[in-house]
Amino acid sequence: MRKTDVLIVGAGPTGLSLACQLIRYGIDFVLIDRKETTTPHSRAIGVQARTLEIYEQIGIAKALIALGKPAEMVRLIESGEVRGEAVLKDIGAGLSPYPYMLVVDQGLHESLLYKYIVSHGRSVDWQTHLDSFDQDSSGVTASVTNGSGISETIRAKYLAGCDGAKSTVRHSLGLTFEGDTVERLFYVADVRIDWQYSHEALHVCLARHTITAFFPMAGENRYRIVGTFPEGHAADEGEILYEEIERQIKIDTEMELNISNVNWFSVYKVHSRAVNEFSNGRCFVAGDAAHIHTPAGGQGMNTGIQDGYNLAWKLAFACKGIAGSDLLSTYNEERLPNAQRLLRTTDRMFQFGASDDWFISYIRTQIFPYVAGFALSLDTVKKALFPLVSQIGINYRESSLSVDDADFDVKAGDRMPFFRIGHNIYDQIRAPKFHLLTFGGNGTHKTARSFGELVDTHTLPLTDEIMAHFGAFHPFAVLLRPDNHIGLISNEISEEALREYFENINIRPERLRRS
Repeated sequence: MRKTDVLIVGAGPTGLSLACQLIRYGIDFVLIDRKETTTPHSRAIGVQARTLEIYEQIGIAKALIALGKPAEMVRLIESGEVRGEAVLKDIGAGLSPYPYMLVVDQGLHESLLYKYIVSHGRSVDWQTHLDSFDQDSSGVTASVTNGSGISETIRAKYLAGCDGAKSTVRHSLGLTFEGDTVERLFYVADVRIDWQYSHEALHVCLARHTITAFFPMAGENRYRIVGTFPEGHAADEGEILYEEIERQIKIDTEMELNISNVNWFSVYKVHSRAVNEFSNGRCFVAGDAAHIHTPAGGQGMNTGIQDGYNLAWKLAFACKGIAGSDLLSTYNEERLPNAQRLLRTTDRMFQFGASDDWFISYIRTQIFPYVAGFALSLDTVKKALFPLVSQIGINYRESSLSVDDADFDVKAGDRMPFFRIGHNIYDQIRAPKFHLLTFGGNGTHKTARSFGELVDTHTLPLTDEIMAHFGAFHPFAVLLRPDNHIGLISNEISEEALREYFENINIRPERLRRS
């Protein structure tokens, strides 16, 4: 029997990024996947700003950016003609150190995460699948089988199911997966395109019944094409040849284009579903095992990575014995409502992008292309749209971990706003622990001294920019959770207030010092 802290089932982006986070906290894990290695191709290509902020903490954001290409602008095309353009470059300027969406192969993305894991002396048990598992009050016992047919028993304190839409973990836990299947087929192809348009732009072709998008990828004239067949297309996904996809592309776009070097293509059905619970006892689900979406907005993979980011610090504190089940239960409390909101959002985005309703189609093809560029030039639109798409606007304001003791514009549960005080504020709060920040005032070092390694302290100036971000015009303090969401915000945070906060969320700082 092999013993570990956390058994992670599934080494896609969610499982790999969860493992990277556990490495930060010094938590032992076993990561298994039935594949032979990382994914060579896939549909997920958009990496949002919040994911890059998370990767910045482990030092791989720049490496991932070097592998991809930021989306700089979008051209909206109808009937083979450009009807409108909108600048995407730096659309989130001042809101994130990564004010754009990065377009990068999921295969390269996964390889980078795997390289990080290997560089820290860990690995993945490839060609290994989960047969069954049971849990009791002290842990989870799982039976797995490797590629040689050898079975093994793994005893873990916790289990994280990151094993995709057909999740064995989800099925075994008896979690429901309710939702809908989109009544049309999607296709994706990785190709070279020679045409009249420059390579820096995302091209979106808006048709009466379909939508086709061309994402610029790293490499000369290389694009990822994503589109839909019209509703009622009779063939099954496994029966469609590439020639039929290319024929559909040319019909829908009405464009002169030469497609060559087809590296791969896939046809698939899209579902919109979410679990009823993200956890059951000592077992958790994340990523596609917990929620699947339409491709609209490039949200799915990034949401799975955020699942793991939310879960990792809570698992780490539980494994170290300084937190109990109350803290772990907040994973479901925080991530389930987010998944439900995301399903509604992506469904609405897809309906606008591909619905054949005459009124929606008219707005999409005859009005939207002409106003999109102007709308995206307005700061108010940028400040509303970028947090939604980039996922920096996700908050846990309703969580039991969020305590407001002051009436500021920024609330407990919000992600820590991005700003610079001579340096990127996120550079100062990378350590995997709580951070107590005092803006103005006399500092926080004495306040947090009795909390040992649990809390880092920072005294920062109360600048005009900070006052504008927070809507606070006098000294105040913020307690950041390890995932850089605000746990407590107040005019002043005393030692007694900190102690009460940790007691209420069942975190015992004295045990960290002993560990």
